[in-house]
Amino acid sequence: MSDKTFIPKNWRSAKFDKPFLISIIVVTLIGLLIFLSASLGLQARSEVTTIKLIISQVIYGIIGGSLVAFIAYKIPLDFIKRHATAIYIIALVMTAAVFIPGIGFSYGGATRWLDLKIVSLQPAEVLKIATIILTAAWFSFIKKHVTELKLGIGGVVGIIITSCLILLLQPDTGTVIVIIASVGSMYLVAGAKWRHIFLLLVVGILALSLLIVSSDYRRKRFVTFLNPAADSLGAGYQTQQSMIAVGSGQLFGRGPGQSIQKFNYLPEPISDSIFAVFAEEYGFIGAIILLGIYGLIGYFGFNIANRLRPGFEKLLVVGLITMILIQSLLNIGAMVGVFPLSGMPLIFVSHGGTALMLSLLSAGLILNASTHIPKRHRNTYSKR
Repeated sequence: MSDKTFIPKNWRSAKFDKPFLISIIVVTLIGLLIFLSASLGLQARSEVTTIKLIISQVIYGIIGGSLVAFIAYKIPLDFIKRHATAIYIIALVMTAAVFIPGIGFSYGGATRWLDLKIVSLQPAEVLKIATIILTAAWFSFIKKHVTELKLGIGGVVGIIITSCLILLLQPDTGTVIVIIASVGSMYLVAGAKWRHIFLLLVVGILALSLLIVSSDYRRKRFVTFLNPAADSLGAGYQTQQSMIAVGSGQLFGRGPGQSIQKFNYLPEPISDSIFAVFAEEYGFIGAIILLGIYGLIGYFGFNIANRLRPGFEKLLVVGLITMILIQSLLNIGAMVGVFPLSGMPLIFVSHGGTALMLSLLSAGLILNASTHIPKRHRNTYSKR
């Protein structure tokens, strides 16, 4: 492969979007601060030592994540586009591997993880990104044919079904929702007809309803969402304890490290419930600030997409930003009782070195795409 093919034109003069980078750095550092406090809850239960958790999060998450983010920033997006199908197939194989005895393992009633000896990995995190890459490549390939029923809506349905069937077997409904939202947003931006969007929305609601009633696991979670007090010591326990933690933070919070719920009450204080720990310690004001940072990530991200020319880069950014926002919304919403529990970690914050690594990889891809913004739009946040 020649340098002309591998290295984009004017690479040295390309400028990445600094506001977006700053917002990612800020939320990652806040996430580490929250994690340090929340991990004390597990140490008090003698489940694991805090220092072990911190080392894992820093080495795999912060250091490893920074490295893969830099690689994602440097690698030409044309190269990723050309190999989108291969990336997707690898991600599918990895996700299917969780069902192989001795490699995959279960936790909390779900089979979602791979034991790689050195580190554990949830391959669904890889599949989300790979699905977005494939969708962006597909829409940029068919271009104006996106309005056609066969290539447009047919491609969307095919990608969603292929990605989500294997996730539903784990089960991992949260990731399914994130993928559907991400692919749907890309379909809209690619130029889909509104009647096709409406049709997909109706079919999606019906399919989700069918999934809920066809599974005892999902039906129980939905019923618990409607009335957490009905089984306060069982299925509704986490929701109730999370809401207690959030409420007890009041306006300004108990103070850094002062959460009570993380010690003996909150399940998964460093993962699913980490926002509840943060809200208890920093209160309503702190929660609003954290939500505001995610809002800025969305604003800066979609503004990057708005300034990009139609094509792979634009669609990739839209899909990745939607993924970040929807996943964050599902996690935070579950902690305050707005959405059912989905088991989704709070992106950039929750425990999981490899999850944080892949989140930062997504940020690296978005920064990479921002270097493709035409020069006349690089230094402005006004509408094109």
